[in-house]
Amino acid sequence: MKRRTDLMKLPSYEPATFLDGLESRMALKNDATLARQLKVAPALLSRIRNRHLPISAALLLSIHDSTQIAIAELRKMMGDSRRLFS
Repeated sequence: MKRRTDLMKLPSYEPATFLDGLESRMALKNDATLARQLKVAPALLSRIRNRHLPISAALLLSIHDSTQIAIAELRKMMGDSRRLFS
């Protein structure tokens, strides 16, 4: 079985840029307003921004549900270049 690459180890993974891009696309001012929109704790976004936690699949789906941005585009925005199936 092929081992999956850890998202946080990818050189292209930029969670701060991803969150900034979401805020811009959604016309939000900061992480606190983004957290309210996504119905998550602001501390979760802080931990993601500061690379203490990766963006989970559940959060990615929640972002998709809130924004209607395609999952593939969200993955590209966050720098996730992993193949879905190998």
